Amino acid sequence: NRLHATDVTSSSFRLVWPQLLSQDSGFYSLQYGPGGDPAARSTLQVPGAQSSLVLTHLAPGTTYEVALIPESNVHYFPPQRTRVTTLPEEISPVQVLISDSGPHSFQVSWAPVLDSVATYQVLYGPLPGNSAKLLQVDGSHNSTLVEHLAPNTTYLVTVTAIYRSGKEKSLSAKACTLEGEQGQ
Repeated sequence: NRLHATDVTSSSFRLVWPQLLSQDSGFYSLQYGPGGDPAARSTLQVPGAQSSLVLTHLAPGTTYEVALIPESNVHYFPPQRTRVTTLPEEISPVQVLISDSGPHSFQVSWAPVLDSVATYQVLYGPLPGNSAKLLQVDGSHNSTLVEHLAPNTTYLVTVTAIYRSGKEKSLSAKACTLEGEQGQ
């Protein structure tokens, strides 16, 4: 029954510890930061009645060293320490799929869909050539229909995830439209 972490994500975790203090007997000093970098440590004061706390805005794939120091005016409690490693950053898209190809349209879908993505941009244009068109897709969606295409043509499709943080990740796939009906 010691200081430990639960609900670990790529940017947060919850710290849980035994109730050593009460509201009246002191407070906790919580120090945390990436391992091996004392300069990057943060210190929080936590009321004595509290026995858990969620730390947010953390770096993904990073090991944090956490020290909980009970500051009691009644008893001496030794500091409790733990190390917590955040999950690696999920990235999107890691796959782009083309389906339902017709002479004038195809479906583009991608995965995974992450909360951290604000919007997707789907850029498509015939190969070879540089006449690409752009579709904006809400970050909660994972597919879109691309229409008004030329038959029997190879298109380059690039899906770009635009993260809420401003970062971008792109992935491309090729798509071929079917031959049109003769005599149209």
